[in-house]
Amino acid sequence: MDVQVAPLRAWDDFFPGTDRFCRPDFKDISKWNNRVVSNLLYYQTNYLALAAAVICLVGFLSPFNMILGATVVTLVFMGFVWTSHNKDFVRKFKKQYPTLFIMSIMLSSYFVISMFGGVMVFVFGITFPMLLMFIHASLRLRNVKNKLENKMEGVGLKKTPMGIVLDALEQQEENFAKIADFISKVKE
Repeated sequence: MDVQVAPLRAWDDFFPGTDRFCRPDFKDISKWNNRVVSNLLYYQTNYLALAAAVICLVGFLSPFNMILGATVVTLVFMGFVWTSHNKDFVRKFKKQYPTLFIMSIMLSSYFVISMFGGVMVFVFGITFPMLLMFIHASLRLRNVKNKLENKMEGVGLKKTPMGIVLDALEQQEENFAKIADFISKVKE
């Protein structure tokens, strides 16, 4: 699999004035989900830099707990994804309730980390960067370049780290999946 790192977007594209931000339509969850997924894919390198800055700050203050927290979250994530690929009832749960599936990963990670006493590191080092990414992805309006890049990712022309994670969580946009299915049928 050819994995490519998305380019770092310019600061004025990532965080401009209020004209490029808008409250999502909470009545249309599908449209809101598409906006979040689209922005996560488009700004993934900016989000990685933001998360790395927060993680480094927390890791500087508590290095052992940060390493422990990152390891626990990674292992729990991999365990949940593996289980969802090998157990039908978990796969169905993930398809029907994707948000609850992600929340289950986070809660399970929290409980394991709490046994080791690293709850504050989990909250500030792991959950806070994810919350910042989700808030930005929810509020940031998409532009034409964003939509074009995401269509290329969705049809399999490019694979990026965020695309792989979203694919493992089955959080891709539905239109992308339909286009990818069509292209795979044409190739056969």
